Amino acid sequence: MKIAMVGLGKMGSNMAQRLIEHGHQVVAFDLDQEAREATAAFGAVPVATLEELAAALEPPRVAWVMVPSGAPTDSTITTLASLFSPGDVIIDGGNSNYKETAPLAVALAAEGIALVDAGTSGGIWGLTEGYCLMVGGTDEAVAICEPAFLALAPKDGYAHVGPPGAGHFVKMVHNGIEYGLMQAYAEGFEILSEAPEFDLDLHEVASIWRYGSVVRSWLLELTERALRPGSGFEEIEGVVADSGEGRWTVEEAIDRGVSAPVISAALFARFASQKPDAFGMRLLSALRNQFGGHAFTTTEGTQGGETATPK
Repeated sequence: MKIAMVGLGKMGSNMAQRLIEHGHQVVAFDLDQEAREATAAFGAVPVATLEELAAALEPPRVAWVMVPSGAPTDSTITTLASLFSPGDVIIDGGNSNYKETAPLAVALAAEGIALVDAGTSGGIWGLTEGYCLMVGGTDEAVAICEPAFLALAPKDGYAHVGPPGAGHFVKMVHNGIEYGLMQAYAEGFEILSEAPEFDLDLHEVASIWRYGSVVRSWLLELTERALRPGSGFEEIEGVVADSGEGRWTVEEAIDRGVSAPVISAALFARFASQKPDAFGMRLLSALRNQFGGHAFTTTEGTQGGETATPK
């Protein structure tokens, strides 16, 4: 099939390449000229505007939007819809909020244009390993796009999970689970690192856990890669960003009355990492000193075990 890829970052570019390797034609657009030109090297047809993109496709036209969620995705979809015709399909493959996807699909459907939401997991490894695709949309729209989904996904890694919005909903929960799994690995290996009496080789531990262990997973394989000698792990700072889907998952759990302590704790741990000198932690230290005379640390070093101010 002939399909457009809008957004040629690491994932969008790799997805375009994988589609071409599986025999599809790709029209490639990005605001960055170098990104467009790079896709031409593996056979994509670069275009400089969305107008050119629409003209280069054939009905029913299909465009995959792979740009940051929020305003960039909304504006791109709106522009494409103004250039497309009834029967055409727009795929939102980013991490959009499912609550925004469903009403947008209804609005586009009124114009005869289908919106398909494709939760996409695979990161920078998707080119070689394939992308897990969680797709929401009407049966008719998904059928038009399915050749691309089958090319991008590994065997059994694609499913039409439900109506518009369902794909992004499933991907949101997927990312929330990811938060919890990553946090568990991080905490476990930190405990191991704090046992100098055993002189543990953490890379070796991660390596053997990949075989036969009940905690083996792809995330553990990535942990092993991160801990390899010479990987540069020692240079990485302990600040972990949150992309938003962990927050949405926790909010969804609250709205639906679902207990999700692990995902919630993992999200809050990321918040803590983003504030190394957090006010709350400073206040905790001060309170311990106030009621118990416990030592506290200042920019000048550790202070003695006596209250900072008289009671």
